[in-house]
Amino acid sequence: MAAASCVLSEDQFLCPICLDVFTKPVTIPCGHNFCKTCITKQWEYNAQCQCPMCKKIFNTRPELQVNTFISEMAAQLKQPAQEKTSSSSELQHVRSKDVSCDLCTGTKLKALKSCLVCLASYCETHMESHLTVTGLKSHHLIDPAENLENRMCTKHDKPLELFCKADQTCVCMLCAVLDHKAHEVVSLKEGYQEKKEELRKREAQIEQMIQKRQLKILEIRDSFQLSNEVRSREKAAGVRVFTILKQCVDRGLSDFTDTTEEKQRTTEEQAKGLIKEVEQEIYDLMKRRNELGQLSQSDDHLLLLQSIPSLSATLPTKEWTTVSNQPLSSEATALRAVDQFEKILCTEIQKAKMTLIQRYAVDVTLDPDTAHCRLVLSDDGKQVNHSNVKKNVRDNPERFSYWFNVLGKQSFSSGRFYCEVQVNGKNEWYFGMAKQSATRKGQISLSPERGYWTLWLRDRKYYARANPSVCLSLNSKPQKVGIFVDYEGGLVSFYDVESADHIYSFTDCSFTEKLYPFFNPGGNDGGKNSTPLIITPVNHNE
Repeated sequence: MAAASCVLSEDQFLCPICLDVFTKPVTIPCGHNFCKTCITKQWEYNAQCQCPMCKKIFNTRPELQVNTFISEMAAQLKQPAQEKTSSSSELQHVRSKDVSCDLCTGTKLKALKSCLVCLASYCETHMESHLTVTGLKSHHLIDPAENLENRMCTKHDKPLELFCKADQTCVCMLCAVLDHKAHEVVSLKEGYQEKKEELRKREAQIEQMIQKRQLKILEIRDSFQLSNEVRSREKAAGVRVFTILKQCVDRGLSDFTDTTEEKQRTTEEQAKGLIKEVEQEIYDLMKRRNELGQLSQSDDHLLLLQSIPSLSATLPTKEWTTVSNQPLSSEATALRAVDQFEKILCTEIQKAKMTLIQRYAVDVTLDPDTAHCRLVLSDDGKQVNHSNVKKNVRDNPERFSYWFNVLGKQSFSSGRFYCEVQVNGKNEWYFGMAKQSATRKGQISLSPERGYWTLWLRDRKYYARANPSVCLSLNSKPQKVGIFVDYEGGLVSFYDVESADHIYSFTDCSFTEKLYPFFNPGGNDGGKNSTPLIITPVNHNE
């Protein structure tokens, strides 16, 4: 019974990697067993320590110790056939993966060696002649192999023992001397090791490619999720904006309807009053006409003469031909309403646009390494003003040397971004964007050609530093100025934050490098311009 049990459980003592009976079997933390050499090589060739069976990944390589129980059982399975009992000798029967002995009749035993001269494979019993017979001792024995004819040179009928690196083919000794004498020829073992190393590298390369693509999938998924979140926010913002505009239109329509109906009621009341007044005069005139007619028919001389003075009273003198109750045309009323609504709608559209732009707000702080030596920056990097005292700072390549300029620490090389600066209380300031390579030394021109896109106030006039500069006519003096940049769209726009009015835009810009926010608080001007430029947090206009 014990022997039968051992036969039935033979597969339990086969390594899942080499498919042979365990050699120094070890158990890894997930519970699976492998030859120590097999699992060690498996982990050496792969970037991760992973169980080949259940695919469990170990962050650190487990310490391997031989499983003594399985080792002892495996040792019994490897005992020579002649030393085993009849029941245990069945373990030597050929399995489907083994090479069988060509001389065995009946039940085929597992071959221990193959002969490249005889082109046959032998079990331990039938191999004995190759170990004892003089003529057979010189034959070339190898580990058991199938299709032995494929291991022989078809031209010289010799074993393929060498490998030609030039032609990448296996050759025999005669081929190496005759046909491949000018080529580099190595032993099969050396060629095998080189090719195996190449395969290992290719396998590692493919594994790396797989990991990169798996990471790319995660990146795409994260990007898709982030994109969905951005689109959801954009959609919500757009819905709010158009809802506000729709409400504005509805209010305009309601106001227009109310105004038109009110005018209609007023006109109707005026018409009713005029009709009542005319009807009263008609009544009075008809009464006078009747009295005169009756008197003209009278034969009483005295009555006629006495009544004439009272009937000669002044008649109504109102000239009704000049009185008109024509209402204003509906088209004129509608045009005035549309003109008024257009102004309101333009304001609302500007506010709505401002709301969308402000959603690209970024946090900007000033970079002290770029600040002119006469500039004073706040500890939080949000304020800058000019000082008459020159600071002792290192003149590095990034620092402005002539004008009172300073850049933001943050750079931008894609997408859209927005920030705001408080300019209230100042009579001179400069604000905009600068490209990374823009000149910072000496008297520089703040123009797009020089890598600067700026707005500035000087001598109570506002300018856009284009080429040439553009003098701007603003409806009001901005207290806070916002800047919006669309990198791919080549756009730099300035806005009056409080009124949401668009001030100026640089369009068709070609950005090819990093952009930095640019600030200049202007000179102190004897204390008249001592108020700092302040980078303020963005309050979204919901």
